[in-house]
Amino acid sequence: MNWQGKSASDLGRAIGRGEISPRELTEAMLAAIDTHAFGPRIYARLTRARALAEAEAAEARAKAGIRRGLLDGVPISWKDLFDTAGVATESGSRLLEGRTPTRDALVLARASAAGLVCLGKTHQTELAFSGLGLNPVTASPPCVNDHEAVSGGSSSGAATSVAFGLAAAGIGSDTGGSVRTPAAWNDLVGLKTTLGRLPVEGTVPLCASFDTIGPLTRTVEDAAELLAVMEAGRAADLRGATLKGVRLMVLQTVALDGLAGPVEAGFNSAVERLQAAGALVSRRAVPEVAEAMALAGPLYAPEAYATWEAEIEAAPEKMYPPVLARFRGGREVLARENIAAWQALRRYRAAWAAATAGHDAVLIPSVANLPPKQAALLADEAHFTEQNLLALRNTRIGNLMNLPALTLPTGLPSTGIMLMGQPMGETRLLRLGAAAERALA
Repeated sequence: MNWQGKSASDLGRAIGRGEISPRELTEAMLAAIDTHAFGPRIYARLTRARALAEAEAAEARAKAGIRRGLLDGVPISWKDLFDTAGVATESGSRLLEGRTPTRDALVLARASAAGLVCLGKTHQTELAFSGLGLNPVTASPPCVNDHEAVSGGSSSGAATSVAFGLAAAGIGSDTGGSVRTPAAWNDLVGLKTTLGRLPVEGTVPLCASFDTIGPLTRTVEDAAELLAVMEAGRAADLRGATLKGVRLMVLQTVALDGLAGPVEAGFNSAVERLQAAGALVSRRAVPEVAEAMALAGPLYAPEAYATWEAEIEAAPEKMYPPVLARFRGGREVLARENIAAWQALRRYRAAWAAATAGHDAVLIPSVANLPPKQAALLADEAHFTEQNLLALRNTRIGNLMNLPALTLPTGLPSTGIMLMGQPMGETRLLRLGAAAERALA
């Protein structure tokens, strides 16, 4: 069986039918990583011994007919901010070089208990504080559609491990778009969960008030299965999901401004296909979104800087200057400005809930721009800043409003359409996503 390009769920079913050996699958995956030209730019380090041991155990269970679930024996990757016992977890930063935890992150422990195989740790943006995936301090994975361009961040290696066929799925984090931006730019499915839906215990933080965990996958089914594994629950039942009569709202505030031509074309085409499948699409402005977007500075940067001030100021020369500048932007924010921003955001969240009531999901283009060239970003810090803000603009709406959000490929390279649901409404969102996925295929 050719495992490359197969979804995690399809691989799991093949294991269940006895068509593929978990050990052979894992060995093949590790060999592919070892020989791939971009392997060192995608994986920060492999957990080879662990992966082979987990695969052998999965194979024994499969032969005995006691598999632990659909994904038992399926090998996946983990962003380098999830603690792995006895293996360095450095969050893409020289500030944390050699940091070696003694316990697995809780979501990784749950995945291991469900029989999944941990291939290794993937590269990411430094301390997860950029949406571009550019990290000259460690490595910058290339976009699957343009090897000279960035792959999106901060879960850059998580996305490219899947897009280049070097993992069946990847697990990343999303504070302002770090799952959905690289998923969209690499033609994948990416799920941002509601804050608090998945435990962040054992993850390297960026901004705890917004940090979430989510999978990057080939299919919506895979996203549903991995969400269930990480919350030790049951996967959403996607059978019978339909768009007929579903009410979808295209957000006209901020999210449609200044789109790259292919992004706009991909989004409009996707909306038309959703309508053809029976969705009822309306368009509406929500002015409070623009007000909320202006709060990102006093909300994100001061918490991120407070979290890492000691490490940063002890060795600022170890950091990539544009990322260092983003962190230091938080040190001048006054406490009263931060408090006022939170008070305002709570009002805007209430306004959002009222404006979107009666709709099953809100639609926007996943990312406004296309992946920029790495060389251009390295040559011009102003260009880096401009492109980074644009890459995270649309995704950040979901973080500010604390929504689950799902990005799907539109069919045009490096463009995605995002569905945003209601807080803690992942099950409903995944059902809608499964129906939308079929309509967009």
